[in-house]
Amino acid sequence: LVSAGMGMAPMTMAPLAAWLVSGHDWRTSMQIVALVVGAIMIPVSFLVRRPPALAHAVAVPAGESAPQGEMSLGEALRSPQFMILLATNFFCCATHSGPIIHTVSYAVSCGIPLIAAVTIYSIEGFAGMGGRIAFGLLGDRFGAKRVLVTGLLLQAFGALGYVFAQQLATFYAVGAVFGFIYAGTMPLYAVLVRENFPLRMMGTVIGGTAMAGSLGMATGPLAGGLIYDAFSSYAWLYIASWAMGLGAFLMAMNFRPFAKPQGEAAAAAA
Repeated sequence: LVSAGMGMAPMTMAPLAAWLVSGHDWRTSMQIVALVVGAIMIPVSFLVRRPPALAHAVAVPAGESAPQGEMSLGEALRSPQFMILLATNFFCCATHSGPIIHTVSYAVSCGIPLIAAVTIYSIEGFAGMGGRIAFGLLGDRFGAKRVLVTGLLLQAFGALGYVFAQQLATFYAVGAVFGFIYAGTMPLYAVLVRENFPLRMMGTVIGGTAMAGSLGMATGPLAGGLIYDAFSSYAWLYIASWAMGLGAFLMAMNFRPFAKPQGEAAAAAA
C-alpha cells in the first residue's frame, strides 16, 4: 500500500512535465517541478512517525554486538543471500528502466504526438499502483520469493512486448501489462529482507539493495541510448532488457532463505 503511492507520480507529474515543456524551456520546467516537489515533500516528511509496533522497542545499533545466536552485520553483508539480492535488484531495475525512459521517445518516433506518448507512461504508473498492491497480497499469501521469481520472468517478456508496439492502443496495452508487473515486483525485495535479516540492520540491508537498484536504474537508460545510437533502432533496446530480465529471474531462483532456529521455526508453525 505504501509503495503504491509511487504509482501516482507517472499519472500526475509526467503529464505536468509534458505540459510545462510544451510552453517553457526544459530548465524552467525543471525549476517549476522542483518547487512543486519541495513544497509538498518537505512539509509532509515532518508528519512521519515511528511505527506503533516499534514505539517501545529497544533499538540495538547495527554496529554493536549481535544478540546471542543472531547474525552480525558483517555476516549479513557477506552472505550469499545479500549478494543475490544485490545482483537481482540491479538487473531487475536495469530491465525496466530502459523501457521506462525510452518508451516515450520510441512512441514519438512511431508518429505518436508527445502529449499522447507521455500518457503511455501514465498508464504504466496507474497499472503499477494495482501491481504493487496485488503482488504484495500475493507475496503475503504464497511467499515473497515465489511471487518475485514469477514476476521477474513475466517482467522480462513484458519488456520484450514493446518490440511489437507501433500504434498508441498497442503501447497502452503493453504499458499496462508491463507497469503492473515491474512495479509489483519492487515491494517484494523489502519483504525478503525483513524475512531473512534482523530488524536492527534493516536500514543497512535495504539501503544496500536499493543502491544496487539505483545503479541498475542508471545503467538501463544509458545502455539503451548507446544501443539506439549504434543500431538506430529501439528494438534491440527491448531485446537487451528482455535478456537482463531473464538474468534477474535466474539470480532470484538461486536465493535461499536463511534456515530459522528450531525454536523460531516451531513458533512460526504454531
